[in-house]
Amino acid sequence: MKAGDELPPLEVPITRTLIVAGAIASRDYQDVHHDAELARQKGSPDIFMNILTTNGLVGRYITDHFGPTAVLRKVAIRLGAPNYPGDTMVLAGTVAEVDGDTATVRVVGANGLGRHVTGTVTVTVPADTARVGAADSLPTTDAVTASSGDPE
Repeated sequence: MKAGDELPPLEVPITRTLIVAGAIASRDYQDVHHDAELARQKGSPDIFMNILTTNGLVGRYITDHFGPTAVLRKVAIRLGAPNYPGDTMVLAGTVAEVDGDTATVRVVGANGLGRHVTGTVTVTVPADTARVGAADSLPTTDAVTASSGDPE
């Protein structure tokens, strides 16, 4: 891995199931993450994804790329446009800097409304396993999505 390396994009379908399951898994019971009518009463067109789900998807994007030995050291994100059901978020990343076996990756996740998430992830990849495309030996995105219980 070297500065300037681009990670392949990851398309994440934004489903109601993903939004609600992410909120429940992170114990975020705010109604805007599971009740469309109450979300509308509060001015949102629909339910929307919470930050903890986004944070988890960003982490998954990095570990899918760098492989199962990758260790996330720091994830710093900022939310922008909401992720609503029926949209797709596309995550993209670029290695900004490398120091030994540790890299800082700039990540952007965009949807139909604009940038949903921007940030940086610091990841350590042991030298004996560091390679671009480490995710080739992992389950495909569809298999990972299916195993999360999301049927869509």
